[in-house]
Amino acid sequence: MINKILDPAAQAVADVADGSCILVSGFGLAGQPSALLDALYEQGARELTVVCNNSGSRDIGLARLIRAGRVRKLLASFPRGAESDAFEDAYAQGRIEYECVPQGTLAERLRAAGAGLGGFLTPTGYGTELAQGKETRVIDGVGYVFEKPLHGDYALVQARAADRWGNLVYRKAARNFGPIMCMASKVAIVQVGDVVPLGELDPENIVTPGIFVQRVVQTAATLQ
Repeated sequence: MINKILDPAAQAVADVADGSCILVSGFGLAGQPSALLDALYEQGARELTVVCNNSGSRDIGLARLIRAGRVRKLLASFPRGAESDAFEDAYAQGRIEYECVPQGTLAERLRAAGAGLGGFLTPTGYGTELAQGKETRVIDGVGYVFEKPLHGDYALVQARAADRWGNLVYRKAARNFGPIMCMASKVAIVQVGDVVPLGELDPENIVTPGIFVQRVVQTAATLQ
């Protein structure tokens, strides 16, 4: 019987190794898998590469990992936001590497990884420092930058509900990067507020099919 539900969250992240690439969903606090990030903090993995739209805030979740020196490199679109001093301090002190990836490019690099594509051409960043070291082309008078797919060893994602097969539905903007991160990772770990019986989720409303999800954790920390 397929049952991807694990308890507690610590069990779901127990095998995350030092040096892993972690995809973290969320736009600000919307869709941030706080319980999984806390479990990863307690687990102790270090030298992590993290892909996220932002760097977290205050001393919770991703920001807590950065403050503790556990993140070696961050790939993000908006690393500086409300109360993002954990990243700002670490970057100023040379304790973390940072790669700026425009938001649309970030999403498409993840989607390319999940779709098995070798990369894509985009005009975003052409002629700027973001294109340094990358292949560029001019097509019909328009400059393009070749961007490679962005794969993850693990994805930490928040969704609203799941069944035991790992089919997922999301809550509004909390959907953001979760679906493509599940597809782009080797192991997708998802925290949800509700686990429902098979058949209760309307197939027309399932955003992420269970084939892209390996582990599910139910936690009260997930916003409903």
